[in-house]
Amino acid sequence: NGNGTVGMKNIAGLIVLTAGMAALASPAQAFGLSFDWGPTKKCFDSKSPPIKLTKVPNGTAKIRFRMIDLNAPNYQHGGGTVSFDGKTSLPYGAFRYTGPCPPSTHTYQISAEALDAKGKVLAKAQARKRFP
Repeated sequence: NGNGTVGMKNIAGLIVLTAGMAALASPAQAFGLSFDWGPTKKCFDSKSPPIKLTKVPNGTAKIRFRMIDLNAPNYQHGGGTVSFDGKTSLPYGAFRYTGPCPPSTHTYQISAEALDAKGKVLAKAQARKRFP
């Protein structure tokens, strides 16, 4: 009857909506990064820390990095851009920037943008860590 058909359409719509929301909310599908300070030394280092990437989008040609001190956001640490060759681990010193030099423990954020060959941003990721 008509009520059964309407009910089935509503169920089908709910399943599609739920599946779509799960795809948007799933962190397993998102571009991500993590980092360790590794051999980074306070105030004497201009080499980037070791960085690990996950779920780098298809079509990524370069990755642009930037670091900010969340306790002193006006201080310019800068960052760098590296060509993406499929490797998801960047070693210590993959690019140069102004390293951490806080008067006390500060929290730093490294952000990354995956760029295609034309420079279009495909995805963004970020991670935070305290130093020292």
